[in-house]
Amino acid sequence: MGDEAVVRTAALSKSFKGTVALRDVDLTIERGEIFGYLGPNGAGKTTTLRLLMGMLRPTSGRATVLGQDAWQHAVDVHRRVGYLPGEPALYGKLTGHQHVSYFGHLRRDPDNKSAARLAARLDLELDRPARELSKGNRQKLALVLAMMSGPELLILDEPTSGLDPIVQQEFHTLLREHTEAGGSVLLSSHVLGEVQRVADRIGVVRAGRLIAVERMADLRVKSLHHVAARFTDEVGAEEFSSVDGVRDLVVAGPAMTCMATQSALDGLLRQVTRHRVVDLDCAEADLEETFLAYYGGGDHDAT
Repeated sequence: MGDEAVVRTAALSKSFKGTVALRDVDLTIERGEIFGYLGPNGAGKTTTLRLLMGMLRPTSGRATVLGQDAWQHAVDVHRRVGYLPGEPALYGKLTGHQHVSYFGHLRRDPDNKSAARLAARLDLELDRPARELSKGNRQKLALVLAMMSGPELLILDEPTSGLDPIVQQEFHTLLREHTEAGGSVLLSSHVLGEVQRVADRIGVVRAGRLIAVERMADLRVKSLHHVAARFTDEVGAEEFSSVDGVRDLVVAGPAMTCMATQSALDGLLRQVTRHRVVDLDCAEADLEETFLAYYGGGDHDAT
């Protein structure tokens, strides 16, 4: 294993009583990156994270985290990883301060200054019992507990659930500061719009299979554009369909609409300008629409 890989899985699979939740996942996460792990609910994201944390034993395959086998050396992995589960379990009677103190002693690091700084940045009061906190504030407390020890790797399952947009922005800033200091992040989410703002790479899991891994910069290069043109005379579909990268073409009399990749725009506009144009509109699709155009088909849930 290379020194730069903080997570590596090989043919990682997990079944529950004959039901396959994860199948043959090969995944590598490099040091210093934020990796967004995307998929609809039930696709296998949480199962993957629990395997990496040694909470589940693989049915087959292997997972290593920070160079150690995730199942055989789970205790050592836990010392070096900050983990946020999808449904954080807090002690209802304990205040935020008491949670911080308790988890600090478990990690043999009772210094609470980092936790206090994180709580202030996330606008969280630590003096109230957890049972009195709103969903958003419970999520903030769980984030503080995951991040306060300065772990080498953060493994976060739906971390912005319940957070308002301003706090989400501050949280994303904290993640960037974490990687700039040499840390790494694995962030699971079912919302592309959230991940695209912060991730360096994304992996897409569907029905228990890892179906794609993309750099965000590469996905943006493949971004689609909505193109619509109206002409003075009728036009034929064949002259536009011949341009590589044009999809979803519709031609009706003097009007044409289509989707086109960035690389197709030059050739498409050459064809458009062969005619007298009455109106022309070209707008970049948002990244989520581009993503769904490439990977949106097929089953959505793990079997």
